[in-house]
Amino acid sequence: MARIRRNDTVFVRTGKDVGKKGKVLRMSPKEGRILVEGVNVVKKHMRPTRDNPKGGIVTVERPVQMSNVMLVCPRCSKPTRIGMKHLTDGTKKRICKKCQEII
Repeated sequence: MARIRRNDTVFVRTGKDVGKKGKVLRMSPKEGRILVEGVNVVKKHMRPTRDNPKGGIVTVERPVQMSNVMLVCPRCSKPTRIGMKHLTDGTKKRICKKCQEII
């Protein structure tokens, strides 16, 4: 079970965008990378195509390493580590290590 999932809010711990928060848009668990909204934005030169006849320079978000982000707890709004809790019905749930709330 992944500790970080799509639509979670994460906090960037290292790199050029340290301290930023954003929503997870896409995940690549095999590569260990995630795409976070508003983080690791780069400029890319595009050649003219049928869809974009003018071409030019566009800004795109690039993936960051999963190990460089921490999940932000929705209840206490702080970056936190994630724990796993086995419930009585046999399911596993993610919990915040700071406030012990089920995420």
